[in-house]
Amino acid sequence: MAKKHYLFSSESVTEGHPDKVADQISDGILDAILERDPMGRVACEVLCTTGLVMVAGEISTETYVDIPKIAREIVKKIGYTRAKYGFDGDTCAVLTAIDEQSENICRGVNSSLEVREQQSDEELEKTGAGDQGMMVGFACNETEEYLPMSIALAHRLARRLAEVRKDKTLPYLRPDGKTQVTLEYEDCRAVRAHTIVISAQHHPKATAEQIRKDIQRYVIDPVMPSELMTENTRILVNPTGCFEKGGPMADTGLTGRKIIVDTYGGWVSHGGGAFSGKDPTKVDRSGAYMARYAAKNVVAAGLADQCLLQVAYAIGVAEPVSIMIDTFGTAQGITDGEITALVKKTFDFRPAAVIRDLDLRKPQYRRLAAYGHMGRIDLDPLPAWERTDRAEELARAARETASKKQA
Repeated sequence: MAKKHYLFSSESVTEGHPDKVADQISDGILDAILERDPMGRVACEVLCTTGLVMVAGEISTETYVDIPKIAREIVKKIGYTRAKYGFDGDTCAVLTAIDEQSENICRGVNSSLEVREQQSDEELEKTGAGDQGMMVGFACNETEEYLPMSIALAHRLARRLAEVRKDKTLPYLRPDGKTQVTLEYEDCRAVRAHTIVISAQHHPKATAEQIRKDIQRYVIDPVMPSELMTENTRILVNPTGCFEKGGPMADTGLTGRKIIVDTYGGWVSHGGGAFSGKDPTKVDRSGAYMARYAAKNVVAAGLADQCLLQVAYAIGVAEPVSIMIDTFGTAQGITDGEITALVKKTFDFRPAAVIRDLDLRKPQYRRLAAYGHMGRIDLDPLPAWERTDRAEELARAARETASKKQA
């Protein structure tokens, strides 16, 4: 059978991208509240544009945090410290429009359908899902991050772009930037880098030729695997010719507008819910983290080369509506249905259990708000959903399943 050839692309953005500025402010506010009130309810969205940060949402908490101060500190830490950069954390206006969480939502989260209908009085049944919807987790053994190669490389390039700006290797760079990696695949294996696109905001005096040479030497060469690079690999650096105007001055930023960057680079489907600014009772966030945790352990256990897990919830209900697994034909001596059964026995997807098992009530989210929420092996401590501590348990259960089938 002839091998299947195709191209696949994924993108990432730096922490100075306007959408990521918004995400980081949203999660910075969430972290500040969780630090003082772990049971706080937060649904916080941010819009940022020229000279303005607008914070809106629903927050119910027993504590107080200085939202304008948090926003300004984050903007400055990203690198927007001068008006010449298009945004300045000291001088931008910060407006807030915050209300309390809807009492209807609060009722469903505080007392699940199972408890209200007296189906259960178990402690883990008391917390209902904060919304309806479906969440997707994915893992594959293509990279050490257990991510598809295209998004893993796009994130590495974006992080490197920020590093050479911050350590002054390339002092003319400014905070905004984007990366994109297109790989050529044979079946499901990357064999060549087809196109690399890097757009980097810069000082007006930096020339296009200088930027191209420096990005190649200090960003692309240290990151891209040499075995994927060929003489035919196309390198596009600032393909518009220049990128002087960037950040919120050039493009309005909004919380939750980079959901594909945050997850799997378009390799699999997405449930549609964003993560940033949401406390862990919101299953858009916690359900997606749990789905990643389970999928990664399935692959780490050797049960499949790829694993997609979809979980769905109903608002105010503790038990998931559905759990589905698809290994795209890569399962090793076990069916997708059998893997699903093992996952259901090994992982508890009820919101209270997810929050407990992944320790989601502690402040940890702003560090995830740029360069992806999944595959973050660069972070210390490692996010709980990136552990593979259930892999051996799954592998042992799979062996028992196979033994029963043979008997």
